[in-house]
Amino acid sequence: MRELLRDIGVIARALDGISNIEFKSIDLTKGQYVYLVRICEQPGIFPDKLADMIKVDRTTASRAIKKLETNGFIRKDADEINKKNQEIIPH
Repeated sequence: MRELLRDIGVIARALDGISNIEFKSIDLTKGQYVYLVRICEQPGIFPDKLADMIKVDRTTASRAIKKLETNGFIRKDADEINKKNQEIIPH
């Protein structure tokens, strides 16, 4: 079992390195990639639900969402029912 976990760790680090290189030109970090994938899977998701899905606190999610919005990957729209809620939409 220990060997298997080591192999999984090696693969995960290799994929992180590759994704950092591939996404550098568009200013997308590996952490932001996870958010963007979830947003594309569920357009209109609310920030709180996104944070829960990724298992991070709301402050961490808020920073990542802001960076994605600043870089033009996503936009936030007000929810039609409750204007205080912001739906996150891929751009």
